[in-house]
Amino acid sequence: MNNIKQILNSDFIISFGTFIEDEKLKDSILKAVENNGAKFVYMHPIDNSTLKPFYSQIIKYEVGSEEGISALLLNSFTSNCDENVKNYLDDLDLGYVSAESSAGEEEFEEAFENSLNAKVKTLIIGDDLSNHEKIENIIQLLALIKKYSDFNLVVLNEDLAKKIDSCKNFDLKELEELKSFNGTLVYKLIDENNNELVASQTFANISKVSNGNEVFVISKNEKIKRIIKIDENLNGTIAILKMKNDEDIFSGYKYKQVKIEKVEA
Repeated sequence: MNNIKQILNSDFIISFGTFIEDEKLKDSILKAVENNGAKFVYMHPIDNSTLKPFYSQIIKYEVGSEEGISALLLNSFTSNCDENVKNYLDDLDLGYVSAESSAGEEEFEEAFENSLNAKVKTLIIGDDLSNHEKIENIIQLLALIKKYSDFNLVVLNEDLAKKIDSCKNFDLKELEELKSFNGTLVYKLIDENNNELVASQTFANISKVSNGNEVFVISKNEKIKRIIKIDENLNGTIAILKMKNDEDIFSGYKYKQVKIEKVEA
């Protein structure tokens, strides 16, 4: 069954690590909600205002904490695990992982309770995870979720999907201190017809820029020029950096700590 058909047949859906900008993907979730009464849990550091009418729950987690979120998913939704996995979960400091990722244990309990009566459960895994520095451990955690839960995994990144499918040896690493991303951040989003930096008013105030300003977005030794667009639906200090697919800049993990400089006339 292809990804879209899998989602269309679902009555419980979690999305993890994707802002869900693809219209076909978004439409398939909407149809599952409308036609099947599907409960949809949206998990991402940025609230997507276009999804608000569809999701029954949002779990906003800290940028960089995807390894911790994967472990919380494993703990919440798996059963009949082998001894190695049981020992890993028993040793997991849920309070610490929950606090560091800013995703409460009660939020996962709520999601689990909402899944109990579902017959077809789908976990959508997005591109955000692909270049995470802890991707090897994340792959093992996701492979275990696939093995020991009743979720069907829809993995949007083809290479990541293959790695999860082929993962057989599990040498789970203890979760070390979860890396924090402070200051102003951008989230890279592919848009071939756009050169905007979509930001909250808070982001603009911190960066001392206004709607329509032309700015430089600077990360380490890389610099790109964009137009600021204030979106009243956005909150916090993560802006959306619209990029063309072939732009060879800001590669790697989809979030970057940046400095914003106004382009002087």
